[in-house]
Amino acid sequence: MTCRQRPMKVLGQPTRRLLATTVVVATASARREIGERVGEPKPNYAAAVADDVIDDVVDDAAVADDPDYSLLDRGGASAAIFFPRPDPSPTPAAATDHLVEVGDGVSIAARRYETDAHGPTIVYFHGNGEVAGDHDDIAPLYHSIGMNLFVFEFRGYGRSTGSPTMEHLIADGAVCGKRALELLDADGFDGPRFVMGRSLGANPALEAAARVPGYRGLILESGAGNVARFVDRLGLQPSVELDRLVAAHEAKLAAITMPTLIIHGLLDNLVPVDNALATAEFLSASEVTTELVEGAGHNDLLLVDPGRYINAIARLAETAHG
Repeated sequence: MTCRQRPMKVLGQPTRRLLATTVVVATASARREIGERVGEPKPNYAAAVADDVIDDVVDDAAVADDPDYSLLDRGGASAAIFFPRPDPSPTPAAATDHLVEVGDGVSIAARRYETDAHGPTIVYFHGNGEVAGDHDDIAPLYHSIGMNLFVFEFRGYGRSTGSPTMEHLIADGAVCGKRALELLDADGFDGPRFVMGRSLGANPALEAAARVPGYRGLILESGAGNVARFVDRLGLQPSVELDRLVAAHEAKLAAITMPTLIIHGLLDNLVPVDNALATAEFLSASEVTTELVEGAGHNDLLLVDPGRYINAIARLAETAHG
């Protein structure tokens, strides 16, 4: 893997107690090398669209409406990918539960795990099949580096109402991302704010990062945010509408300029690491760092190396805040 290393500051004493980590910036050649290692084929959809069509679509995307993610739902995404479940867990000590209205009478549930009102806060969108209460045992890891954790659910998950769709999943990211900042302000949390998405939650996190001012950094863990490859996964045939969706989505990603951290397992077969690195290449982030964890798959990053995981987040927070 070809990389460029950049000097990074570390946080205070809690971070120094954690395992050391190497944070690297992946280049295009590194992405290609990783892609060869995991053996992922090139996306058929992208290969099927002529270069001149893509160029025209990209030019139009700069002045076009927002991406029409409902095309993914009409292509079968809602039925294929969502696995909602309830969350009966009681609110733990040092946490508060919230409901955010997102329109049409639908509310999104969120749980804020609090440790320091003056410390940084991560606004977090969880992965598929997960709920806020799953993070009751994970929040202390964030607290160990002085970070509050504010976990948002999807429609139909946990205590949230409504039914999940890709269109709403992404649109709700901006609504919840904005409301999270308002709630933090109202409750006296004045530290820097970061937005994070895990797996499917990368999609609302990217929406918040692109649309909502006030975040200092973006974190994608095992993130699935590459629409062109998602179109491939659904087996959709190329069309002008899909061309415009892909181009508008990539234009949205290009609007993200904040420092970004990619955390991904090299053994991830659900969202291959090359997918995450390809998504990162569309960003206009001032700094993109990657933490690629050997021996880790899609759901076990925290089990394989929790110190490396949280230390990478601590470094991003210190760099973005400093």
